[in-house]
Amino acid sequence: MYPWIFRHLPGPLFLRIIEAVLLVGLVVAALFLWVFPWAAETFSFLDRDPGIG
Repeated sequence: MYPWIFRHLPGPLFLRIIEAVLLVGLVVAALFLWVFPWAAETFSFLDRDPGIG
């Protein structure tokens, strides 16, 4: 998957590296800002404390 994305990014090598790092950063930010909070509110099994019991 990653080589496919890297091959399809435009520009020379140094620009593709910068674009790939930015894409990874955007995906990680989106996960932490929207996906993980949504999952924590939606799925009840994520509320359990593993230290209890």
